[in-house]
Amino acid sequence: MKKLLFLLPIVLVCFSCKKGLLDQPPIDRIAEDVVWTDAALVRAYHTELYNAVPHGHQQHMLSKFTDEAINTTPAGQGPNNFARGIWNGDNITGVAGGANGGSIYYWNQGYQYIRKINIFLERMAKNEVSLSDKPKLIAEAKFIRAWVYFNLIERFGGVPIVTKTYKLGETETFTRATFDECVAFIDKNLTEAIPDLPQKIAADAAGFGRATQDACLSLRSRLFLYAASALNNPTNDLAKWQKASDAAAALLTRGYTLYPDYKAAFNRPSGSANNELIFARNFTSANGHGTPPNNLGRRYNAYGGWWASNGPSQNLVDDYDMATTGLPAITYSGSGASYTRNVNVASGYNPQAPYANRDPRFDATIIHDETVYHGDLHEMWISSDAKTWGFDSYKTSSDNPTSNYVLKKFMPEDGPIAFSVAYTQPWPIFRLAEIYLNYAEAQFELGNEGVARQYINLVRKRPSVNLPDVDATVTGAALRERLYKERRIELAFEGHRFWDVRRWKIATDVERRPLYGMDITKNVTTGVKTYAVAKKLDRIFEEKMYLIPIETNEVRRNANPGFAQNPGW
Repeated sequence: MKKLLFLLPIVLVCFSCKKGLLDQPPIDRIAEDVVWTDAALVRAYHTELYNAVPHGHQQHMLSKFTDEAINTTPAGQGPNNFARGIWNGDNITGVAGGANGGSIYYWNQGYQYIRKINIFLERMAKNEVSLSDKPKLIAEAKFIRAWVYFNLIERFGGVPIVTKTYKLGETETFTRATFDECVAFIDKNLTEAIPDLPQKIAADAAGFGRATQDACLSLRSRLFLYAASALNNPTNDLAKWQKASDAAAALLTRGYTLYPDYKAAFNRPSGSANNELIFARNFTSANGHGTPPNNLGRRYNAYGGWWASNGPSQNLVDDYDMATTGLPAITYSGSGASYTRNVNVASGYNPQAPYANRDPRFDATIIHDETVYHGDLHEMWISSDAKTWGFDSYKTSSDNPTSNYVLKKFMPEDGPIAFSVAYTQPWPIFRLAEIYLNYAEAQFELGNEGVARQYINLVRKRPSVNLPDVDATVTGAALRERLYKERRIELAFEGHRFWDVRRWKIATDVERRPLYGMDITKNVTTGVKTYAVAKKLDRIFEEKMYLIPIETNEVRRNANPGFAQNPGW
C-alpha cells in the first residue's frame, strides 16, 4: 500500500499563449474557484498540461545515456556517472533527473502532471464554465494523461494508477499496478479520447502539436509494441504481438508519407510542411530551444564555457550501412565489454576511408572530419608529432567531443549559431517511419518475415536515402538484427535507443560495450591521414538496470508490500 502526498500548487508555464492572455492575473495568485469559472484561465491551465510532454532539445539528450553519444561535459556529470553504473535510488534524481538527466527520472514530474490533469477533468465534470470545445479539451487531457503514464511505465514498470485528486495534507494509500494493468489504463484513456479529437493536424497548420486521433493511435502503437517486447512479455505471448501489429496497421492508411529529404525533415523550423510528422513538440521564436549551440562545439559560439555536449559515438557510426551494396560496414562477434569489431570486406568498407559511400543518413546526422557544414570545413585530425591539430579536434578545446564527431541532426543549415537565437526545429514524437518499423517488428515476431522486410525496405527507400533492399536471403536472427539496426539508424537521437535496448533485453550486451571514437592522425607534409578507432569510456550495465529505481526516500515514505522498490535496487 502506497501513500502519495501531492502538494503541487497550480502554476502556469505557458508554452503557447494567445495574445492578451498574459494580461491575466497569475493563476497561482487567484482563488481556485475563480480559475474554473473563467474560460480564458481554464484554457491557460489546459495549455500548460502540454508541458508534461518531454522533448529532447536539451543539453543532456537521452542519447548520451546510451551507445549513441559520448558526454563531452566534465567526468563527474550525470551521463558519465550513469555510464559507469554510479547510480541508485539514493542519487537517481541528481544523476538522471529533469532535463539535465535526459529526463530519465520522470516520477516526480509525471505525478505532478497527473495531479494537474485529474484536477482539470474533475472541474470539467462540474460544468462551471461554458466552453464550446469542452469535449475536445477533455479528450486532449486524457491523451496527455496516457502519455504521462506511458513515460512512467517505460521507466519504472508498473506504477500506481491515480485517477482522483487529494486535498492539501490529505494522504491516501496506493499499490503499484502491474505493467499490464497500466497498459490497459493507458489504452482506456486513448479509447475515450479518440472520438472527440480531429483525425490529424498538418505540420504546417495552426494547432499542430495538439492531440489528434492519429497521435492517440501512434501512442497505442508504441504502447503495444513495448508491451509485446521481451522485457514485458517474457513468455512471448503472440497475442500481444498481434495487438502491436494491429495498432501499427491502423495508421498505415491515414494519409501520411515519408518526407523525401531525411536531413530537411529535422532541421527546418516548426510550422514547416512535413507529411511524415504525426505529432511533435513545436517551438516558437518566443519559446525556442538552444540545441545548436549546445551541440556544435568550439567553432560555434562555445567560448563562454559551453560545449558540443552530445558527441556521436563510433559505436553508432559503425552501424551505418554502405550505400552501394547496402551491406553492414562492420559486423560483431563476442558480447559486452569483450565484443570485437570486424570489417565486412564484402560491403566495400575501407577503414582508411571510413566516411566514403555510407548510408546517406550518416552525413545527414553526423558531422565528421572533412564535413562542410555552415560553410566551414571541419577538421578533427592531430598531426603525427601531436604539435598541431585541426580546429575541431578535441585537442583544440574540451568543448569539442572526444569522439571526433558532432551532431548534425536538428541543426539549421543557415542563419546564426548563438545562444541569443531562439531555435524552433520541432521535436518529433511520432512520425510515419517509426510506425513502419513498429509494424515491421510486430510482423517479424509473428513469423511474417516477408512483410517485415517490405516495411524495413520502405524506410530505406526514402528518396534521399535510397539504399538497396535488405535481401530475401536475410532471415531469422539475421533479419531481426537488421530490423534492430534499421531502427537504430532511422530514429537516431530521437530518444528511442535507451528504451529499445531495454525492451529487447539486449542491454546486457550493447550497454556493456565501451564507447568508442575515431582518432585521426595527419601527416602535415603529405596530407595523408590515418584512422584508428579508440576507446573513450568503459561502461557498466547490470541486470537490475533494465528498470529505473524509484527514489529511496519515496520508497521509505511509502514502505508497504504494495509499493516495493524495483528488483535489485
